[in-house]
Amino acid sequence: MPEKIALIDFGAGNLHSVHNALIATGASGVVVTADPDLVAAADRIVLPGVGAFGACRDALAGIDGMIAALEQRVRQERAPFLGICVGMQLLADKGIEFGEHQGLGWISGTVHAIEAPSADIKIPHMGWNDVTPTAGHDLLEAGEAYYLHGYHFDAANVDDIFATTYHGMELVSAVGRDNIVGVQFHPEKSQAYGLAFLKRFLEWKP
Repeated sequence: MPEKIALIDFGAGNLHSVHNALIATGASGVVVTADPDLVAAADRIVLPGVGAFGACRDALAGIDGMIAALEQRVRQERAPFLGICVGMQLLADKGIEFGEHQGLGWISGTVHAIEAPSADIKIPHMGWNDVTPTAGHDLLEAGEAYYLHGYHFDAANVDDIFATTYHGMELVSAVGRDNIVGVQFHPEKSQAYGLAFLKRFLEWKP
């Protein structure tokens, strides 16, 4: 029986591309959903996100019961969870973008604007760049992935950083703890590297 994979639709994610990428890895039980009951029953959960931190947080919180379902299924029952781009950033305690906004608080840290160290460093950070694992983790391998972000995750605990990239300065490209992982890059746009990453997530047994 195929696993049930909940791809959360809160109106702020690149759902079509992420769905297609999951299917391309061989996943057959992917459900695009805004139903907290389906999320609460899923074997794995994927939270994509594009746009401003606060708008994404408000959209997710605006689905009655969704954050409670995520807390129950991910934090308490420890279902494997993947956050992508802003879906990763929402794991932080807060985001500083058009004001200060509360995050989920699953991985301690703050999301704030990338400050270019010199005029030749373009912001937002866009295009292909390295993924450099900082410690051994089942999901993260060295390679190149596609990024598009002007804000970055400043993790409070170095042990929560799984990978970094370099764009005039070191930026976090993956965070996580236990059954939770978030990536700043877009696996659905990262061709062979991204598909291999998603396949590892689907096989991951944290």
